[in-house]
Amino acid sequence: MSNPTDPRQLPGADPHTGNRKVDPVTGYETTGHDWGGITELNTAFPKIVIWALILAVTYSVIAWILLPAWPLGRDYTRGLLGLDQGQQALEGFQELSAGRQDWLSRFGDGDFAALQSDADLMARALPAAERLFSDNCAACHGDAGQGGPGYPVLADDHWLWGGDPAAIAETLHVGINADHPDTRIAEMPAFDWMERADRTALAQYVSELPSGRADVDSSGATLFAENCASCHGDGGAGGLEGIGAPSLTDGSVIYGQDEGTVMETLKLGRHGVMPAWTGRLSDAEINLLALYVVALGQRGAEAAQ
Repeated sequence: MSNPTDPRQLPGADPHTGNRKVDPVTGYETTGHDWGGITELNTAFPKIVIWALILAVTYSVIAWILLPAWPLGRDYTRGLLGLDQGQQALEGFQELSAGRQDWLSRFGDGDFAALQSDADLMARALPAAERLFSDNCAACHGDAGQGGPGYPVLADDHWLWGGDPAAIAETLHVGINADHPDTRIAEMPAFDWMERADRTALAQYVSELPSGRADVDSSGATLFAENCASCHGDGGAGGLEGIGAPSLTDGSVIYGQDEGTVMETLKLGRHGVMPAWTGRLSDAEINLLALYVVALGQRGAEAAQ
């Protein structure tokens, strides 16, 4: 019968002396566990780990006392240092805003020609302009103004409401089909009253306009001249910027110009919305953003040449 208090009967102990066997290579006692010839050593717990745990616990206790730490319902403990990350963020933002007012205020008067001619000012303002575009426009129009389904391309020379800085700034101020009292109004009416065969012929003609393969003698061309040219221009070339009707002959179609998408547009119409940025952005920020969008269009037009 085994005696658990007898050291000679412990795992790894010498049955005669009760001493644990010692590994001849490392000098550590063994535990008596063996896995396929690999003997487990009875090594001490690393002191560096113990000290790391002690330091971590000590730091935690100090942090709980000095820094904001414990939630109290809708509030939290401020700590002895009284730090407030929200207040720090606000102070940082105020400092940043104050630092750029010396040059940003120059965009407030809307003298776009003078602003564009000042290369040093535009170079200084470019990072802020990119940030404004990324924060407020890129979600719809793409990081580089490349547009997307339902959102116009900004990186080309085709414009719905005019591509000069003043026109773009006005669009930013009042929006399109927005809640601003002076918003720009644009709507593609539904042609659900038209016979399906005529809609099909018209959709086929419109879908072939960008490629230049549209048959100008087809029934679709006649239907286009009677129903669409008053907004989209003869042959769909656009140019009627005052009503927001896009060109249909280039690659910057807002909703897509395959025959199926055009059929959907003709049947249901379109009513896109761009929000008004007055109230969210200052006049200076809107003017800066307008100049940035102009530059996007110029770069895109140059790349297409």
